Amino acid sequence: MLDRETRDAAVALLELCKARQLMLATAESCTGGLLAAVLTDIPGSSAVVDRGFVTYTNEAKQQMIGVPPMTIEKYGAVSRETAEAMAKGALAHAQTDLAVSITGIAGPSGAMPGKPIGLVHFAAASRSGRLIHHDRKFGDIGRSEVRRRSVLQAMAMLTELAEKEEPRSA
Repeated sequence: MLDRETRDAAVALLELCKARQLMLATAESCTGGLLAAVLTDIPGSSAVVDRGFVTYTNEAKQQMIGVPPMTIEKYGAVSRETAEAMAKGALAHAQTDLAVSITGIAGPSGAMPGKPIGLVHFAAASRSGRLIHHDRKFGDIGRSEVRRRSVLQAMAMLTELAEKEEPRSA
């Protein structure tokens, strides 16, 4: 089911988190739970993956992970601010060390001025207070490819945080 690049990235992230005794959560919009599915496709992932929030609508973002309505109204669902609120919200609503969020426009429709198809915002947050954001303009490369590349980007960000996070004491 998984292509080699995606599977290898998932295995590496899970091994790193397992070795450092870190748990993670996901908050996904345009990927619709694909990141959580990729991670949990790997045997033993339950030692690392606590939960995934699929917050496809603005209401879900608000109700499930506490994204402030004003954030979405002011900046839009596809924005740095919303991605950061999603990551922080996932961390607040799960007993995990790390959380990542993905929100974007996978296509083939949904583009608006300043927000083209293929624009995706990512944020990753750690219990120790680190917060990183990236945006990617993948372009109109097809819905499946935008989602696949988004999963890879999110795993890279989780890896970056996991490498810097203090391991839990045994």
